[in-house]
Amino acid sequence: GSLNFLAMVENLQGDSGRGYYLEMLIGTPPQALNILVDTGSSNFAVAGVPDPDVTSYFNTELSSTYKSQGIDVTVKYSQGSWTGVLGTDVITIPKGIDGSYTVNIATILESENFFLPGVKWHGILGLAYDTLAKPSSSVETFFDSLVRQAKIPNIFSLQMCGAGLPVSGSGTNGGSLVGGVEPSLYTGDIWYTPIKEEWYYQVEILKLEVGGQNLELDCREYNADKAIVDSGTTLLRLPQKVFSAVVQAIARTSLIQEFSSGFWTGSQLACWDRTERPWSLFPKLSIYMRDENSSRSFRISILPQLYIQPILGIGENLQCYRFGISSSTNALVIGATVMEGFYVIFDRVQRRVGFAVSPCAEVDGSPVSEIEGPFTTTDVASNCVSSITFHEPVLWIASYALMSLCGIILLVLIILLLIPPRCQHRYTDNDVVNDESSLVRHRWK
Repeated sequence: GSLNFLAMVENLQGDSGRGYYLEMLIGTPPQALNILVDTGSSNFAVAGVPDPDVTSYFNTELSSTYKSQGIDVTVKYSQGSWTGVLGTDVITIPKGIDGSYTVNIATILESENFFLPGVKWHGILGLAYDTLAKPSSSVETFFDSLVRQAKIPNIFSLQMCGAGLPVSGSGTNGGSLVGGVEPSLYTGDIWYTPIKEEWYYQVEILKLEVGGQNLELDCREYNADKAIVDSGTTLLRLPQKVFSAVVQAIARTSLIQEFSSGFWTGSQLACWDRTERPWSLFPKLSIYMRDENSSRSFRISILPQLYIQPILGIGENLQCYRFGISSSTNALVIGATVMEGFYVIFDRVQRRVGFAVSPCAEVDGSPVSEIEGPFTTTDVASNCVSSITFHEPVLWIASYALMSLCGIILLVLIILLLIPPRCQHRYTDNDVVNDESSLVRHRWK
């Protein structure tokens, strides 16, 4: 009864260049702040001191309900980081779930490349699983707190309406963050893919097509070393080998001759006359995901209007565009470039992510995204995700275990050194021991 879906529609603002944010009231009396919606992290954090790049911050001294936990916390992202202090306070969401709720909140005291010039948000709302929460998974996440206190279903959904609109512009594109599923925010069917592991929203990518042509890569390349759905990432990010294959395929199938390499790497913009629509020169990009029925798959497709993004106008004559795809060293990331084409459901109850066509994903009255299926999976491996994945909490446990083991060994050695020798043993050829230690190398995520 307290859950009003329609009240949450159109509660986001922003753009794919600088993220989508939600207005939130924090503390007593309430302080209004804009909070970036990020499904790729798990901490709720707000600016806690003045910063040249933010217009507002949360002043804890002015809130009678704020309680500091005195715990330092540092969070690093693929770009940027911050350090702050954990505490608790009450929040309300004007266009969201009714009522006030007490949640963990980190006040950001120092940051680097996190708040950027021109951003209109003052904090970040991490909506991923508690596995990623800092400094440990014992910190209850924002959404887990809402599920527990408001008794709402453990499911939320996102619609980001920025298709074909300039990125890093006015930041007034609409969008919706809904607790549950709202039928008015999608058309057609919802297609679900299983969540492979509950830390990020990790999914399984089976193959990519450019202009209807399969890239013909081993499906494990698409999931190296994970594939995630992340609203806090602006671009579609691809592992280096996949990125190179996609760029070559786009260049091969597009109608552009001798295209500058700087455009693909993000160091140059491509500009056309304002009267031209360059999107017709580029192919469609399709991503295949495994269906809940593992023998089937479906594909989500984005037209060039989503990945050839208007970013800058020069004078009255030219409109410039950026390439909305980049390379990544450790993940395939379905970011805002793709998510702006779809209504995305994060169903934490049934461990699945759903995709449906978003009615706001239109440019000049025509849809720029598609979902099709089912397709058979007989042409791909039964499992495209590596079974060996180490998460940071697991690594910490392993580190502590190794340190404890080393401590025990050191103690035994000290005891042996202190015990006076009673006899000596002459080694023979049969006593030779070959001790080859193996090093486990792991690249941190």
